Order: sequence, then structure tokens, then C-alpha cells
Amino acid sequence: MGKKTQEGLTVKKEENFSEWYQQLILKSELADYTKVSGCIVFRPSSYQIWEKVIKVIDSEFKKIGIKNTYFPLFIPESTLSKEQEHVKGFTPEVAWVTHVGDTKLNEKLAIRPTSETIMYESYAKWIRSHRDLPLRLNQWNNVVRWEFKHPVPFLRTREFLWNEGHHVYSNKKELDKDNKTITRIYSDFLRDYMALPSLLGKKTDKEKFAGAEATYSLELYFPNGKAIQGPDYHDDGQNFAKAYNIKFLNKQGKEEYAYQSTYAISTRMLGIMFAIHSDNKGLVLPPKLADNQVVIIPLMFEKDKKILAKAKEISKNLSKNNPILDDRLEVTPGFKFNEWELKGIPVRIEIGPKDLKKKQVILVRRDNGKKKSVKITSLKKVVEKELGEMQNALFNKANKLLQGALTKSESLKDTINKIKDKKIVLVPLKNSKEVEDILKEKTGGAKTLNIPLKQPTIKGKKCIISGKQADYWVYIGKSY
Repeated sequence: MGKKTQEGLTVKKEENFSEWYQQLILKSELADYTKVSGCIVFRPSSYQIWEKVIKVIDSEFKKIGIKNTYFPLFIPESTLSKEQEHVKGFTPEVAWVTHVGDTKLNEKLAIRPTSETIMYESYAKWIRSHRDLPLRLNQWNNVVRWEFKHPVPFLRTREFLWNEGHHVYSNKKELDKDNKTITRIYSDFLRDYMALPSLLGKKTDKEKFAGAEATYSLELYFPNGKAIQGPDYHDDGQNFAKAYNIKFLNKQGKEEYAYQSTYAISTRMLGIMFAIHSDNKGLVLPPKLADNQVVIIPLMFEKDKKILAKAKEISKNLSKNNPILDDRLEVTPGFKFNEWELKGIPVRIEIGPKDLKKKQVILVRRDNGKKKSVKITSLKKVVEKELGEMQNALFNKANKLLQGALTKSESLKDTINKIKDKKIVLVPLKNSKEVEDILKEKTGGAKTLNIPLKQPTIKGKKCIISGKQADYWVYIGKSY
């Protein structure tokens, strides 16, 4: 019992979410801290999930003609400063290289917080004619953003991994089509693989990406009542094209500035997935993203050749699920159960002497803990069915959590009460940075999340802050 307490989670998710999450990440061996504050080690169990993210999404990108590339990690200060609004947005977060050995560099080099500035100098050289468009490039890389006080593994780290796509088009119509395609790829992945529902919408001018015309985001909801931003897409219009002189000759031979977009999904999504699905026993993983979907535990206190042989046979038959065969004798079956629950293996299969006689096993699903007897002859089929049902059940549970948090309000007083009740509130608001500043102050820290693309009627609706005609309905809530 002492061993279980030491190895397992010692706080409950519903009582201390922050401490529970920290323990979950460390004890389930997803990540570890380093001496560099805010920079974590992605241990194999989390990095393999990121590899699957890359594999699936990259495949979708390639289907629509996006090609991968790689640009340098270091960006000269003169290059970074070309687009003033963009640079202003990132200035507090930029880490700089100033020396090589004892020699001071002639020009500071930024460690990329994002790659627009260095990529677009090349784009300006490469693009001359409408025949060079569209240009659709993506890179899977790491970035560094230094400015924050409280790093949280995966959710808020100073170095993180992501994709950054950078597209160039000859007109706004193609850019709008691009927007729908990329956000669909992201939302489908969140739903179908991560079992996560999300809210797609447009960011307000105050919250949009620095230098963009518009930002579109997928927002998610945590059990602790906070929203968090997932993947995003930025319609950059012609802003960067004008700053970096990205021009092309159109079909009539006239020179035009190009239209551009950027988009990203990051390793933050891993933390979001871990936090939403996991429980007080440990990690819960959607089966589609679990490296090992099954663990097989022979119930024997000393080596039993018959049980072990059958367990190996089962392991071979379930090779598609990359099973773990835990035949250790130095720890008890109970300890093994707790360990694999902590590490989030979706399905556990137990086989002991009585099961062997009955030609069956006991199957236990990680998400609901339900046990069932399964004949060995039908095990393969049942495992696939249970994994599919678990994948769906995790999405349905997360969707119920999100839908239960959504509400609507047309008064500030009611909105404040709903924010205190950990809700995401749809409110009428004016498009004003000052209004959003007041909103944050009055609600104790809530901010705008995004503006739903499908808007309820706004005519005649008053802004809950200014009392004037509102410009849109927008989701607000406490957020990371």
C-alpha cells in the first residue's frame, strides 16, 4: 500500500487541478524538468504521441500540396525588425544570441519565436510572377518564447515544438479557402484522434496575432473551468507582403502584393489532451494515440509456463495493438495494475490459472474500469471493439464537459456570476480594446476567446460593457 501511495497520484483532479496535473506529467513519465526553467524533456511516451501528430497532420498537408522546408533557428535583428507590429508583439519574448565565445557579434541574433521574418526575405526573392503562386510551405520545428512567469509542462513552456505553415496566394478568395481547409484539418484531428471537441471562431482585434489581419482559433475547455487556445490560423492579408516586398506580376502584367497566411498546432495540445481525459488514477490516452494499446498481465506468483505461453500467444495475436507483456515476478499483480493505469494503457488483459482452464481472459478498459470475461478465440475482435468504444466515450465525455460550460448572457452582472461559476459565456460586445480591458477588470480576469463564425442576431443587442450597439457575439472566459 505504501508503494502505491508513493508511485501514484496523491491529490485529486477535482480538488487541486494544478498539483494533480504536475504529478500526472511527472509520475506517468510523460516529461521531466531540466535546469533551464520552462524547458522540459519530452520523454518517449509523450514524444511518440507528437510523432503521431506529425504523421497524421503532415499526411493531410501533403494531400493538398503543402511541402515541408526548414529555415534557420537564428534571425538577424535587422530582419526581425522589418515588420514593426509583428516585432512589437514578440519583443518581450525574444531570446537573443549576442556572443560567440568571448567575441561579441556585430548584430544580435534572435532565437526564432516564429519564422515569418526570416522566411519572407526568401519569399520576396522567389516570387516574381503569378506562375510562382500559390506557394505553400510548412516546417516542423522548435521555437523559443521567453516571457512568462509560471511555466507549466506542455501547456506553457519557453521552448516548444509545432508546425508553422506559411502560404502565399495571389488573391483573397484563395486565402479564405485555405483558411477553411487548414482549420478543418486541425479540428478533425482534435476530434478524431485526440477525442477533443473545440470552438472554432475569429479572435478579436485585441487578441489576434501580431501583424495579422485576422486570427482564427480552436478553443478548448478544462475541467478546472479555464479555457485554453489550441491550433490557430492567421489571415495576414498583405501586411507582411508590404513589409517584405513580396510582389508578383498578375496575368495582366501588373504588379501586386501577395496575400499570405500562417497556421500552427503545437505540443501544447498534448498537455490539453492529458489534462482533459486523465483521472485520479493517472493518464488516460485516446487509443488512436497510444503507442501501446494493450498490456497483458499473467497472474502468477512464480513462473507458470502454461500461463506464460498463453500470454505470449495472446501478445502475438494482438501484435497490431503493440501490446506490453508484463511478466515480472518481483512485483505483485496489484502493483502492475496501478502502474499501467498510471501510464494510461487503454486496455488491460489479465490471465490466471482459472482463466486458462476456461479459455478466457479478463479485459479491463482504462477509461471506465469495467471488467469483462472474454473468450480467447474472440479476443482480437473484442479488443478492437473496446478500443473504438473508448475513443468515442472519451470524446463524448469531453464534449459533455464543454457543452455544459457554454452559456449566454446579455448583462454584465449575470456574466460576472457565470464567470465565477467557471462558464464560457457568449456575450454581445463592441469591437474595442478599451471595452475588453474593462471586461477583464470587471470580471476578475476573463477575456475574449473567439467570435463564433455562426453568429446569433446582433441587431438591437447592447454591449455588456459600453451599453452601445454591440458589434458581435463573442465567447469570454478565464483562460491560460
